[in-house]
Amino acid sequence: EFQGEIYQRPPLRASVKRRLRIRKIYWLRLLEVDGRYVLFCVACEAGTYIRKLCADIGEALGTGAHMQELRRTRSGPFTEDENLVRLQDLSDAVYEWKEEGKEEPLRRLIFPMEKALSLLPRIVIRDSAVDAICHGAQLAAPGVLMLDEGIRQGDRVAVFTLKGEAVALSTALVSSEEMLKMRRGLVAKTERVLMKPGTYPKMWK
Repeated sequence: EFQGEIYQRPPLRASVKRRLRIRKIYWLRLLEVDGRYVLFCVACEAGTYIRKLCADIGEALGTGAHMQELRRTRSGPFTEDENLVRLQDLSDAVYEWKEEGKEEPLRRLIFPMEKALSLLPRIVIRDSAVDAICHGAQLAAPGVLMLDEGIRQGDRVAVFTLKGEAVALSTALVSSEEMLKMRRGLVAKTERVLMKPGTYPKMWK
């Protein structure tokens, strides 16, 4: 009952409008039961209210329930085991960089922006198209070199250079199949530019 698509209405103290909405629960695993305390792990779509999920499960069981503690173990490609950094370690690394010129400790702790985009479908563009995108231009078919399969019209996509540098976040105007066939016309709308203009030479008029 509580896996797959579920209906949720945000709680009274939520910062969004209290409209009924659909969220997806990918899986829910029971880890431990100690008297009336239950520990479980859930993988869910962004925007799911776990406090509300606990209350709804309690209502379905006829016992009532509320959330006592919440611990996020993963967000996108970042996991608790591999990617968490203590603030003290970060502070020490910044000190070494500023005072001693050592970059390695800081580079070990701070991930490049591209890692956060690793779950998005990607479009790789020609060097000649990069600076135009950096100035807010839309992506045209001639600028596309490679792309992931399965992109649908309206999908959020990440635009990269051949070197793997993030250029922009865009919305696909056509599917990946259509992009491969197109020789002209726009294929993606630039929503947010991530690369500083001038990083690549200007090759547009």
